[in-house]
Amino acid sequence: MDIESLRDYCLAKKAVEEGFPFGENVLVFKVKGKVFLLARLDQPVLEFNVKCDPEQAIEWREQYAAVQPGYHMNKKLWNTVTADGSIPVKIIRQMIDDSYRLVVDSLPKKDQAGLV
Repeated sequence: MDIESLRDYCLAKKAVEEGFPFGENVLVFKVKGKVFLLARLDQPVLEFNVKCDPEQAIEWREQYAAVQPGYHMNKKLWNTVTADGSIPVKIIRQMIDDSYRLVVDSLPKKDQAGLV
């Protein structure tokens, strides 16, 4: 997966906005103002952080060498994924979907309507 396909996949989700709140090298995707994915643009291979269920975060790390504890994030709840081709795109999309869902589930009920 490259940055263009990652961006297209994220922006296809409901109520998603993108921006650069941390500078020009970190593309951030939010749903209703809450971050669900951060992508580093200054790396030779695409790297991004996704929110995870704590148990699932550990499972992804054990299963794929390209998944590490979240860089500059709460390492219990976030993973950094290096899209180096070793993880199937289907799994990467699942990680993104899980992150989006976890953030939506944490929103107030009135903000969750129609998002998932």
